[in-house]
Amino acid sequence: MTQQEMLHQVQTQLAVELNCSPDDLNGDQDRVIFTEAKENPGRRPFPRKDRYFEIVTMGRSIVVTATPERLAIAKKQMQSKDRDTIFALPFIRGLWLHYLPDLDDIKPLLPPDNFTYERFERDRIVNLLQLKGFDEALIYDASHPYQTELAMIARAGDKVAGVAGGCKPCSGFWQIGIDILPEYRHCGLAAYLVNRLTFDILNRGDVPNYSTKASHIASQRVAHKAGYSVAWVSDWRINFEGFET
Repeated sequence: MTQQEMLHQVQTQLAVELNCSPDDLNGDQDRVIFTEAKENPGRRPFPRKDRYFEIVTMGRSIVVTATPERLAIAKKQMQSKDRDTIFALPFIRGLWLHYLPDLDDIKPLLPPDNFTYERFERDRIVNLLQLKGFDEALIYDASHPYQTELAMIARAGDKVAGVAGGCKPCSGFWQIGIDILPEYRHCGLAAYLVNRLTFDILNRGDVPNYSTKASHIASQRVAHKAGYSVAWVSDWRINFEGFET
């Protein structure tokens, strides 16, 4: 897979979820494209409420998808504004940064000393459920639309010190989460586990994605050290109080 092929695959998936075309994500700088939110087949099964709003940019145009009332509000508030002003509108209360591996630059990292490592496939993930402190890395809930299917763990002696977990919410597309216990942080363990899990996913011919909040500097450093770069930005938290009935 080349970087361009990976980007095309991601844009195709995002287009399904945003009810737009892949070309819409590569439009003119600061152009805003508005679409009505639809439950298109193949979208990742993230929950949506009756009132919905999402805004995404990959660096050029901006795509906004929403239910009708919020779409009308967005059109009114965003008209003739530039990207920075749009993403600072009062109903957008936080941002996600979404990373993809830089295939031209990513390299396997050396494992930190004093740990042992083990990979868990989906049929063995259940053996990790008793662990505490790894909620970002491990999803295993029968009511959840997807589960952790791949995990890399690090042990310090007999104690699990860190876990990187991968979920596959749709075909060919993975999400990576990472948790390191506080006493084992700041030694490169998080970056190593994410990096190693990333290569496992790439070797399957799939696309790994790492996401973090714009304010989470430590998590962003992990992404960069593991070989990732920012590919798109979306809203994390919204609040339309005072804007809608």
